[in-house]
Amino acid sequence: MALIVQKYGGTSVGTVERIKAVAEKIKRFRDRGDDVVVAVSAMSGETNRLTTLATEITDSIPPRELDVLLTTGEQVTIALLSMALNELGCDARSYTGSQVKILTDSTHNKARILNIEEHRMREDLKLGRVIVVAGFQGVDAEGHITTLGRGGSDTTAVALAAALKADECQIYTDVDGVYTTDPRVVPEAKRLDRITFEEMLEMASQGSKVLQIRSVEFAGKYNVPLRVLSSFEDGPGTLITYEEDEVEDALISGIAFNRDEAKLTVLGVPDQPGVAYQILGPIGENNIEVDMIVQNIGADGTTDFTFTVHCNDLQKAQSILENTAKALGAREVIGDDKVVKISLVGVGMRSHAGIASKMFETLAKEGINIRMISTSEIKVTVVVDEKYLELGVRALHTAFGLDSETA
Repeated sequence: MALIVQKYGGTSVGTVERIKAVAEKIKRFRDRGDDVVVAVSAMSGETNRLTTLATEITDSIPPRELDVLLTTGEQVTIALLSMALNELGCDARSYTGSQVKILTDSTHNKARILNIEEHRMREDLKLGRVIVVAGFQGVDAEGHITTLGRGGSDTTAVALAAALKADECQIYTDVDGVYTTDPRVVPEAKRLDRITFEEMLEMASQGSKVLQIRSVEFAGKYNVPLRVLSSFEDGPGTLITYEEDEVEDALISGIAFNRDEAKLTVLGVPDQPGVAYQILGPIGENNIEVDMIVQNIGADGTTDFTFTVHCNDLQKAQSILENTAKALGAREVIGDDKVVKISLVGVGMRSHAGIASKMFETLAKEGINIRMISTSEIKVTVVVDEKYLELGVRALHTAFGLDSETA
């Protein structure tokens, strides 16, 4: 008998038929004696529909009212799923985030969880009930409804598992686990039986969309065993846990990539103390996140300063940089949104030299020029031209043995 927290995303509960199928899956866990707490998302497309309604009312949506509106999507799902469970003879009770209570800070639209009151849930579990909780939402100290940001249902599930000290947190989605890379790009990609929190965090931050970054951070912080499974087919999925001695000796666990990159370069910047702050300070003040940074010193005593941002922020960042460049006396600002980021991820890098050089050699053989490089102890990332994304990922996947039978 185990205590299991399960999370079902929008596609998993997208129709009444799918909600009934989820109820049957949950009942199987109850029938074998497990206690089950479930976190659910809104039905597929519902959050977008509600957001569209708000934009039809006003171009300036009050963040508090948007939270009140969007949380109704999960409220529909928890009620329907609880009805489906009760119809199967499985006692269930639904709770909104405020009823649980999931206490958050007061940052509307992207709140962070501060505490979860577990008393009511534990009472229900003692009575043999399945607890169905609305994901993505909470309540602040003043009683205002808050949301955790898009994809926040994953975080809700992990936080519930941490609060209840669950044996496992199972994330059910439309894929059957974490793969060595996106199977749509590399059909030979393999499902991983296990991956570490560190690796999963890097994969998520570098573009893998399987799990929300905050949920992986939360799981790692509170040591919550996390498993990614398919809602639509049975299988073992992928277990995300701490590194263990018996984990396979693979150098690389996966290859992540991100198409949403843009590169900005300021040419001919005076090489003097404080110049990096003068360039990046105004960017940060405008809430634009900077990722990779490279600075090259020229023979003429000037420097070229290059960094990446999300492609949606390119225009705004370039406009800010134009003003900064004038103030600094720099020559030119160049923006480029035709680039992508490719990352090798694996804890095996810690004990093996030559990973980066093998990556560079592989890309060179394919005629792929590297624009930027960034490394950490379990990751090597390069920025290349967009047109080389699929070729680069496939070549690296093969070079590091990820599409072999042992992947």
